[in-house]
Amino acid sequence: MTETHAEQLALDGLAPRKRRKRAAVHEQAHELPVAQVVLDVQATHLGQTFDYLIDERFSAQALPGVMVRVRFGGQRVNGVIWNRVAASHAPASALRYIERVLSAEPLVGPSMREDITMIADAYGGTRANILRLAVPARVARVDKEREGIVSVQSARGGQSMLRAATRSALDREFDQVLRDYDSATRLRDAIEGGGFASFVLDMLPGAQRWAGDLALLAVDALASGKSAVLVLPGMRETRDVAGQLSRLGLRAFDAGQPVHGSYHGDFIVLSAALPPVERYRAYCAAASGAIRCVIGTRAAMYAPVEGPGLFAIVEDAAYQNADGMMPYANARGVLRLRAKAHRGVFVAMANARSPISQWEVLSDGKTGHSTPVSGASREIKPLRSVVKEQAPWIRWLNREELTRLADATVGARVPHFAVRTLGEALERGPVLLSIPHDGVAEALSCAQCHRQARCPRCTGPLMRGKDGTARCRWCGAAAANWHCPRCSGERMRAVRVGAAGTAAQLQGLFRGVSMVLSSPSQGIFESVPCRPMLVIATPGAEPRVRPDDDLAPQSAISPQPAAAAQSATRSPVVARSPASRNGDNDENEHASVLGNDSVLGNDSAPGNDYAAVAILDAWTSLYAPGVDARVDALNAWMRAVSLCAPRSRGGQALLIGESDPVLARSLVLWDSSLLAARELEEREETGLPPVVACACVWGRRDAVMGLLRHVGALDGDLATLEMAGEMMPAVLGPVPIAVPRTMDARELEATRDRVKAVIRAAPERRAMLALRLRDEVARHVAAREPGELRFQVDPKDLL
Repeated sequence: MTETHAEQLALDGLAPRKRRKRAAVHEQAHELPVAQVVLDVQATHLGQTFDYLIDERFSAQALPGVMVRVRFGGQRVNGVIWNRVAASHAPASALRYIERVLSAEPLVGPSMREDITMIADAYGGTRANILRLAVPARVARVDKEREGIVSVQSARGGQSMLRAATRSALDREFDQVLRDYDSATRLRDAIEGGGFASFVLDMLPGAQRWAGDLALLAVDALASGKSAVLVLPGMRETRDVAGQLSRLGLRAFDAGQPVHGSYHGDFIVLSAALPPVERYRAYCAAASGAIRCVIGTRAAMYAPVEGPGLFAIVEDAAYQNADGMMPYANARGVLRLRAKAHRGVFVAMANARSPISQWEVLSDGKTGHSTPVSGASREIKPLRSVVKEQAPWIRWLNREELTRLADATVGARVPHFAVRTLGEALERGPVLLSIPHDGVAEALSCAQCHRQARCPRCTGPLMRGKDGTARCRWCGAAAANWHCPRCSGERMRAVRVGAAGTAAQLQGLFRGVSMVLSSPSQGIFESVPCRPMLVIATPGAEPRVRPDDDLAPQSAISPQPAAAAQSATRSPVVARSPASRNGDNDENEHASVLGNDSVLGNDSAPGNDYAAVAILDAWTSLYAPGVDARVDALNAWMRAVSLCAPRSRGGQALLIGESDPVLARSLVLWDSSLLAARELEEREETGLPPVVACACVWGRRDAVMGLLRHVGALDGDLATLEMAGEMMPAVLGPVPIAVPRTMDARELEATRDRVKAVIRAAPERRAMLALRLRDEVARHVAAREPGELRFQVDPKDLL
């Protein structure tokens, strides 16, 4: 027997059977058998719907908005049915059948599908890009829970109970808001009425005042039969609003527990910080329509709500509002676009009014001031008498003021007048010192007059190098034979401006006083007791003050809470007196997502705020990079000062150091519209957003230059821009992008020639610019041209 004819011997009846693969038998659905599916494929050139056939056994389940499993390009991918039609334009032989229906109920409703399409077009992305961010990752056991959920109509019956139970209390609370804000009646009429309206709301000072006002607006919308979507900058602010909603009688949906029979709760917290199961369960509860109030961080801007409602955002100029993945949509623009599409109400609420909010307030329906994500708005400002009553006494301790006060330490980081004021405030309660930087950093100043040491070549700040010589941070030139232009002094001293350095420096000024350091590197403390202590915090890490008799634990919301415990026990930076050691063991417990602070609902009571607040190193606001640097600085200052006690209870706030006069005056008067107006004037002169629409393009140099040429930004209709009657180039750059320090040597060759360019266009041409950029990137990817190529419309920073 040859080797080619050899066969395996086997006993009779035990030979292996040859199984034939049976072809699946499909029966095409009788009605609307073709499903148009948006696949979870992020390639820009594949941003379209693909047609699939529906089997008759899936016809009742394969509804528009459900998630399905299909074959695409030799692999199985998930997708969402966008629509069902009777026939397809593709040949019948090319169509495949849907393999599985994954979700028991639609995840993306009709209005949400329209919203996703508009958002994708507005920011130059695809529907798959938005679906990836809007719909959380599927969890099978949550879908099994949904099979027994009661219908949406029966679940919505609770809204009438909510309206009857809260209307009387809501009216009493809202009367106070109407008395404190100018033109607040228009806002309430818009929420309770019909039609689209847009508002810009300036916050009142107070630790929890803004959260209470926002919760009232949300409850008013729910009581009027509408939905509410509230986007907050972080989880701390989310907990604040959740606590205020609970105080008004609303119940939070518990996403950590399985759902049996029906959804229970009045509002949902939706955030990327939630575990996958809880986030998907919360999203499904909102998609069912049973719970119509959604609060949370940036992820909440895609809340699947239907019908008119309130779409509000807090601190619309914050960095957290921009998505980190294509198409880099901004929460402010998304909420305003959805509010207009739903004929709802959009509210931009902030301490420091953003330039785009100021631009919308001043637009008044002017031609060219409207884009898909912006337009005319009305301003709601607090009354000056109310601001004077609720704000602390704010003083700007610059050179001129310290000279008038005959302070001998003019130019010092913490002058004697500030030390004396803070020392007196320590007798009444805790004192907050807000610093702009974390870690340990140094700045050089004149040893005689304490003026900041500047480079004689480019006026940049000086720093001490590793070899001990003073060099410029901007141009790198050595400061040889340096002398102070003010007092002619030749000696420099180092001023430590970091969090740890500040604590070490203040230990010599406030001996025997307990100190708490709250920063990302040292650990962020949720709250501190109302006792005499110095609290040093970076922006966004300011602890709340709780009453001294409140035994609720403090929380360190650091990713590594043990590090905060070690710094509190071993490091001399955080010193504690014997009277403040009662709660040391509790300071590092993690806060729950919906943990309520004791401050909530009682924001004006004594013991819930700082006796004094000091803003150190105000001079750093003069040299911070970024187009919105001054707005960000004012927002951080106002957020810190709002934690201080009002003037009626002796609260004082100190702004220490030189700064922009308009910036300081906006803080002292608690009127951010002053800075917003100045910003808008300067941007009209220089051609910066929001006066013009901007898009950043980055990638390999040849790819970027090709995109600029193809969209008409080099020699086409987008090459020039008219500003103040003059024509100027529309393209800024391209400029090289620095190689990251962590770049691997193998990746250096592919990224060595990366550049970035900025395309400017008139506001009315913003929609066209976004679509042109998307089409060009799609062509670049489909043609498999080499090199990275990306873009972002409406970036926060142009540098």
